[in-house]
Amino acid sequence: MRRLILLLLAILIAAPAMAAPRSAILIYSGTTGYRHDSIPAGIAAVTGIAKKRGLTVEASEDPKVFSADRLKRFRAIVLLSCTTDPKNPASEWLTGSRRDALQQFVRRGGGILAIHAAADSHYHWPWYSKMIGGHFARHPSGTPTGTVRVLATGKTERRTDEWYYFDDYDPTSHLLVTLDPQSIGEKDVNPNPMTWTRKVEGGRVFYTAMGHTKESYSEPWFLDQLAGGLDWVLGGK
Repeated sequence: MRRLILLLLAILIAAPAMAAPRSAILIYSGTTGYRHDSIPAGIAAVTGIAKKRGLTVEASEDPKVFSADRLKRFRAIVLLSCTTDPKNPASEWLTGSRRDALQQFVRRGGGILAIHAAADSHYHWPWYSKMIGGHFARHPSGTPTGTVRVLATGKTERRTDEWYYFDDYDPTSHLLVTLDPQSIGEKDVNPNPMTWTRKVEGGRVFYTAMGHTKESYSEPWFLDQLAGGLDWVLGGK
């Protein structure tokens, strides 16, 4: 009987640690390249989306958060316009054990929600580009109003943003939203990839090239895109 009681006590003591679900997400917005003034609005918007789903949020700009132990706390990482300098490899903060930690996070099924200039980052680490699905190459001047199409429904939306082009977009991605380049005065007639999902080494990745402007983060259509992306990288849980 004494052994049974001790066994039950051990189970009760261990149960909270064993059963506690990961219910937090990380929003990382540290920059060593161009700094977007929309970042605070993006943090607030994603935080609101996450809290509606019962998730807690840690927002950080300290690259030390990318450690194997710290990332174990999170179900998803939001990479919010976290730029580096494409001409300066030393500007990249995912190096050494931090790279290992992010790869481990993805490989154990972690979710990545990458927004706008997350694609303007870590040009000297090929795995990062593989994770995102492409690197930023250029954008037309300013923030013109263009027409985007949601491929699943065929519906279009007119919205204002900074429109990215990619020179290494991975066509194996599942494309969700495209831009009509002629709607912003570009000569190209081919739809330009804007939003996609990927499954990378066991993890789920959602990327949108939109989200340059502060106004994006109070725009219902765009917020719905981010909410759907977060749900998807969390695996529908």
